[in-house]
Amino acid sequence: MSWNYTIYERKQRSMANKKKQFTAEFKQNAVDYVYAHPDMTVQQCADHLEVGKSTLARWKREAKANPNHEVPFVGSGHYSSEAEKENIRLQRELRDTQEALKILKKAISILGN
Repeated sequence: MSWNYTIYERKQRSMANKKKQFTAEFKQNAVDYVYAHPDMTVQQCADHLEVGKSTLARWKREAKANPNHEVPFVGSGHYSSEAEKENIRLQRELRDTQEALKILKKAISILGN
């Protein structure tokens, strides 16, 4: 077996392995779509929405478990609340600012001598 792939084949393989990320709004709309079309199977809905059947079924299950029948995540689903999302953003901003300050201090010490 040969492991010599063309650049195009490597690109196709790497593109196929990337995980799609969906917004909370898309997830909620997808679940609403399933409920709005009771004549269609989950597989048919998933094909129409271009998502995986298991993904759509999980969103539906999570929405059903939630009292408001909403998909219970914010953004990409990694944060439990808006406050946590904002906290993470501020921590990232602080880290970036501290890193920039360290670089500037180093540049000043180099240029000052």
